[in-house]
Amino acid sequence: MATSQEAVIVVFGGTGRQGGAVARELLRRGRKVRAVVRNIESDGARALADQGAVLVKGDMEDPQSLDAALQGAHGVYSVQTFEGPDGSVGEIRQGKAVADAAQRAGIKHFVYGSVGGAERSSGVEHFESKGEIERHIAGLGLPATVLRPTMFLSNFSGMGPALVDDELVLTVALDADTVLQMIAVEDIGVFAADAFEDPEHFIGRQIEIAGDALTGPQMAEVFARVSGIPTRFQSLPIEEIRKFSEEAAVMFDWFNKKGYIADLPALRATHPDLITLETWVRKNWTAPTK
Repeated sequence: MATSQEAVIVVFGGTGRQGGAVARELLRRGRKVRAVVRNIESDGARALADQGAVLVKGDMEDPQSLDAALQGAHGVYSVQTFEGPDGSVGEIRQGKAVADAAQRAGIKHFVYGSVGGAERSSGVEHFESKGEIERHIAGLGLPATVLRPTMFLSNFSGMGPALVDDELVLTVALDADTVLQMIAVEDIGVFAADAFEDPEHFIGRQIEIAGDALTGPQMAEVFARVSGIPTRFQSLPIEEIRKFSEEAAVMFDWFNKKGYIADLPALRATHPDLITLETWVRKNWTAPTK
C-alpha cells in the first residue's frame, strides 16, 4: 500500500483559482498531484508542472478521459465552474461525471469544492447546482469530504472601492449591518490538504469555511487603513443589481437575510493564520488613482 506521500491526488480545475490553490498547497506539502487540464501547454498548466504536478489532458465531458485521469489515484479534488457556456447545467453535468468516474476508479477520498449555503435552499442558481452535485456524491456513497467556501476575497479585485473626489467609496449591495463571511482561495487549499492528510477526521463531513467576517463599514475601514485614504461604505440597492443580474440580486438578498454560517472561531482555533481581508488587501490590492 502506498504511503500518503506516495498516493496520487487528482486535482480538477488546477489552472483555476480554487483548484490551483489546492494543487499548490498539496505540492507544497510534498504530495503527488496529477492535474487534469484541457490544455497542457497553457501558462497555468506549465506553471503547475514547474512546481511538480503531473499534467494529464482530460475533459469532464468525456468519461473515457476521466477514467484515464483517475487510474491508480488515491484521492480526487473536484471543482467545476458555472461560468462555462452551459452555465449551471454544465456545472452539474460535469460535477456528476467526475463523481461517477471516482466511483468507477475506487477512489479512497473524494473532496468536493462546493459553496456555503449549498444545502440550505438559497435560491441562488450557482449555489443550488452545487447542492445537487453534493446530493449526487452522497447518493453514490463515495468516501467524501465536502468543503463549502464562503465568498472569495479575490472578488474584491473587481469590487474594491472607487475613487470619488478625494475619498474612496466601497459600493456593495449589502445592508450596513450585514456580516459577510469571506475566504482566500489559498485557505481553501489548506483545508483541502488537511482533509487528505487526515481522512479519518474529514471523510463524511461537510464543512463551511471562512477566514474573515465583516460588515460593509468594517470593510471600508480596512481599505482606509491600507490606502491611507478616507473610505466610506455605500449600500447599493438590490434592485440596482437586478438590472444586470437576477442571480446576483438573489445572492446578495440572501447574504442580507440569511448568509453564510461558517464557525469562524472554531476554524481560527485550528488555523490561526487564516487570511483576513486586510491581509489580502495589503498583498493584492492597489488603491485607485486619479
